[in-house]
Amino acid sequence: MPVSARRRAALAVVLAVLAVLAVLAAVLALRSALEDGTGNGAPDGGAAVALPPAHAGFDYQIGGPYPPPPGVAVVTRDHEASPAPGRYTICYVNAFQAQPDREGDWDPDLLLRDRDGEVVVDEDWDEALLDIGTPARRDRVAARVGAWIDDCAEKGFDAVEPDNYDSYERSRGLLTGGDAQAFLSLLAARAHARGLAVAQKNAVELADRRTAAGADFAVTEECGRYGECGAYTAAFGAHVIDIEYSAEGLRAACADSGGRLSVVRRDLEVSAPGDRGYLRQTC
Repeated sequence: MPVSARRRAALAVVLAVLAVLAVLAAVLALRSALEDGTGNGAPDGGAAVALPPAHAGFDYQIGGPYPPPPGVAVVTRDHEASPAPGRYTICYVNAFQAQPDREGDWDPDLLLRDRDGEVVVDEDWDEALLDIGTPARRDRVAARVGAWIDDCAEKGFDAVEPDNYDSYERSRGLLTGGDAQAFLSLLAARAHARGLAVAQKNAVELADRRTAAGADFAVTEECGRYGECGAYTAAFGAHVIDIEYSAEGLRAACADSGGRLSVVRRDLEVSAPGDRGYLRQTC
């Protein structure tokens, strides 16, 4: 083979190898971005989702909507409300428990019952737990919650916050973390298909399963008070939003976050300005 031909052949091999390496590097970079919460993507084959801006001003308005205070870029509102104009807005749905005094909205067999047939209740909030302990029941509960998620998308929300991911801890051993993860993955697929990002709400012990569950960022309650902020940032990077309910918790979250998180202190009733007991503080 002439020398020039050999050189051309060798060059072709080198170029081919470089092309393969470039593609591999791009794939690895995209995977890393999706896993550490620093990039946007199209999980579950759905539309691309946008994550909330990191360490942005945040307000938690699930007790009722009101004009966001100055400096607030991210707002959470109940799914029955409308998004906050001009802000990244997260849609709150009570996905794992029934609203207080609304057990009748659910088929009786979808309410979690103990061995005596009594409905298992979250005593702190007087909410009946939903039975997500089998694939068939998970599908039925997800169908109802999925309709709320569809409504969130149609209203123009940017993300969804399925609350009470940690309800299995209050199930008297009848549900597991695996049940919760499997159910959240159903909701995440529904949300991603509609272009909504998905928050993992609490359940720090499941944070390392975020990819399997389909969670894109985290919304936590009192990670400062319980010393859990670092565990969330280890899983979600800077895409962690924390709500505290005490002065001590706010100080701890602000100190732990190092400016990386979105932190707000609210009153327990998450009430609106003008209501008795309204409180909102930030770092």
